Amino acid sequence: MNFADLGLSDELLRAVNESGYTEPTPIQANAIPAVLMMRDIIGIAQTGTGKTASFVLPMIDILAHGRSRARMPRSLILEPTRELAAQVAENFEKYGKYHKLSMALLIGGVSMTDQQKALEKGVDVLIATPGRLMDLFGRGKILLNGCSLLVIDEADRMLDMGFIPDIEEICTKLPKQRQTLLFSATMPPPIKKLADKFLSNPKNIEVARPASANLNIKQILVKVGARDKRDALRELLAREEVTNAIIFCNRKTTVRELAKQLKRDGYRAGEIHGDMDQPARLAELDLFKTGTVNILVASDVAARGLDIKGVSHVFNFDAPWHPDDYVHRIGRTGRAGATGTAYTFATDEDAENISSIEKLTGHKIERFTLDSKAKPAPRATAAPAEEEVAEAVPSERAPRARRERAPRAERAPRTEVAAREEAPREEPRAAPTPRPEPRRREPSQDNDGPDEGWNGPVPSFLSASIG
Repeated sequence: MNFADLGLSDELLRAVNESGYTEPTPIQANAIPAVLMMRDIIGIAQTGTGKTASFVLPMIDILAHGRSRARMPRSLILEPTRELAAQVAENFEKYGKYHKLSMALLIGGVSMTDQQKALEKGVDVLIATPGRLMDLFGRGKILLNGCSLLVIDEADRMLDMGFIPDIEEICTKLPKQRQTLLFSATMPPPIKKLADKFLSNPKNIEVARPASANLNIKQILVKVGARDKRDALRELLAREEVTNAIIFCNRKTTVRELAKQLKRDGYRAGEIHGDMDQPARLAELDLFKTGTVNILVASDVAARGLDIKGVSHVFNFDAPWHPDDYVHRIGRTGRAGATGTAYTFATDEDAENISSIEKLTGHKIERFTLDSKAKPAPRATAAPAEEEVAEAVPSERAPRARRERAPRAERAPRTEVAAREEAPREEPRAAPTPRPEPRRREPSQDNDGPDEGWNGPVPSFLSASIG
């Protein structure tokens, strides 16, 4: 089967062909014809299966006929994060270049004034995160009663982030006679309840077992001590053929510190985390996509939905706290039929998390032990070594003080009683030189300083029009 068999327009097929795609993925082959027939859809598909194109492509053809009106979008796509929303906008720009469709992107971290101007002109496609959409709706800047097509993407992630009440409220603002597409990697009870309430006789499409990990990804568990993670990472980066890699950490502070350490070690590393503003995050992603940096250190803000071609490796520097996050993290590699490798560093404290991951995926992760002979000298010993040097300083100075005192005692011999009477007065003068602070370090080791923002131009796909 090829895309021409799915009923798409010639203009759309041309754009798809120019993007380098010839055969649809299973989710695309099953969903696109049903969407074109105006059916409601429940799509259960793991990350990296081409899910985004399965609703973007038919939407472009559906919306090709019709006219937009001010503040009344014709279709609405809800995404849980800014990055996912921006990626969907990028897909519309790529596949819709031969269609004259207008688009608006409503996400936080971008000027609300520019977004309102785009809405005032009227848009065919509105891509939004729930928070920003509800904000503008509450201000009376947007009307949803003209929206005939709704897409709820990454529904399980919406649930994790607490957006389900917002989605339910948004659905009540839309026309009852509409087409609704819901996509999710898993189908927990709250999502099933949402689908039952707002979808009408949906077609269920499932192309992979829920929460299963991609079989094209080689998964490896590396047992390490908490202080040995950086050394283990350096060794794996040195021994593996890493084209490019995403390294996931659980905390934003770890992301910043590890990225700076990798840069000091000579790697082309970037970072992305929740404390960065939207332009800075998009700029870092662009540097990674273009190969300017080939290692991206990230928090889970980047774990879901980012479609970056050719990621050869994923490293879980910290074992994820939630098993679902593991599936989405390692799904950044092994995409579109390619193979990939995912390493997870696990300490003794991570045993329960690893057990939960293996239970969810139904897969026993291969264990791997780094060759201790090949490992570089542990950097964790550097700090104690400095303290040992600091401790040694007083002992070197103390004999010097005693050598200075000895001649005085020889020049002024006293009787045993006089010596005992003088001892208290001599003791303060004989005190050794004050010991240096053993805890002093270079400031760069403990204080990274403030993050620098990014003031470059907003990427082209954030513009209001397509094509």
